[in-house]
Amino acid sequence: MTTIPHLATAMQTVLTDVADQAGRETNFIQREVKLRGSTFTQTLTFGWLSDPEATVEALAQTATTLGVPISPQALHQRFTEEAAACLEQVLATAVQQLVSADPVAIPLLSRFTAVQVQDSSTITLPPALADVWFGCAQGTAALKTHLGLELRSGQLSGPLISDGCTHDSTITLPTTLPQGSLRLFDLAYFNLDTFATHDTHQQYWLSRFKTGTIVWDADGVRWALPDLLATQTTEVVDLRVRLGQRGQLRCRLLAVRAPQEVVDQRRRRLYAAARKRGSTPSAASLALAAWTVLITNAPTHLLSVAEALSLARARWQIELLFKLWKGQGRIDFSRSNKPWRVMCEVLAKLLAMLIQHWILVVGCWAYPDRSLTKAAQTVRKLALLLACAFRVRTGLEQALTIIEDCLAVGCRINKRKQEPHSYQLLLGADAEVLA
Repeated sequence: MTTIPHLATAMQTVLTDVADQAGRETNFIQREVKLRGSTFTQTLTFGWLSDPEATVEALAQTATTLGVPISPQALHQRFTEEAAACLEQVLATAVQQLVSADPVAIPLLSRFTAVQVQDSSTITLPPALADVWFGCAQGTAALKTHLGLELRSGQLSGPLISDGCTHDSTITLPTTLPQGSLRLFDLAYFNLDTFATHDTHQQYWLSRFKTGTIVWDADGVRWALPDLLATQTTEVVDLRVRLGQRGQLRCRLLAVRAPQEVVDQRRRRLYAAARKRGSTPSAASLALAAWTVLITNAPTHLLSVAEALSLARARWQIELLFKLWKGQGRIDFSRSNKPWRVMCEVLAKLLAMLIQHWILVVGCWAYPDRSLTKAAQTVRKLALLLACAFRVRTGLEQALTIIEDCLAVGCRINKRKQEPHSYQLLLGADAEVLA
């Protein structure tokens, strides 16, 4: 568990020592000046954490708060390629800091040593950066942010950044999961070899089923999944199967019949997506729309079908985190169209969101009903308090304690009966079928 003194040490190390070293190594700082790598990084981090749409004038005021008076014009001139390299190096070092809370008190999650979800999000960049950060189309520039979230302790793996054209499945997060952990996979990460590797390391996984994957039943008969499910007479299916051309992966196949309104909605989505491609949905995909299908190597005593459905829904927590970073943190927004100013802004805001998450982990992750949206608003309101207190260790600890006390009040989600929140489903392990 990370304490406030540990968090203060991590923040000061990253935003001071590491940033100063990065400033020198990237030639962002070539001589002794007031605006060093550390004060530049702190200015952008706290300035955009407080107000993601802050102008250069507002950032200059933040610099003054940090004890470095600078004109807006002088600050504007510091948005260079070297400045972006400095911030990228600081971010790369910051993600190595391990900040975690005591595991949240949700019995279902506690059955595993860790429960991790992983996803990515793309940020469009000015075309002038196309030779640095490759987009998916020629002449375009984009950056992809890869992130892993451990649901028990709140610990992040990443954010790692790559070219926008990078496929998710090629990225390996820096954190090694222990034996007995569980990974919740999206279809973008569906890979039988990856699942087999987790089996070898005695790690569990849970994934949606990818249409077209070959299925073998317990008797060694090869099936197309829609045909296999058509033979089932129950609403809930839990079968031992093998997957792949050679039947190399042994696992459980879990399936639940979806309500008709859900089936209709899924099929409308399939037709809409197919029209965009100039094609029609496959018969297999239309048939599978009638089921919610998951695969897992977790044994029955660890994970029932109902519990697997609840955990599959919990995978959306990483989506909500990206939504928070883009919606409130505005990591994909810039007032400028100047390439290196935009690049500096993206990197500094990612660093700000990382530090924000550290504070949320220490301050409120222990509450199952925490609202990260409300908590992030609290951190943003008090970000300049952190800036004012940053230079003195005891002052920073006091500021973090104040924020922790504020997070304990009013940063909770109200319960819902008709559409339960994820934490309610995890606590109750309700068998709600996902749309």
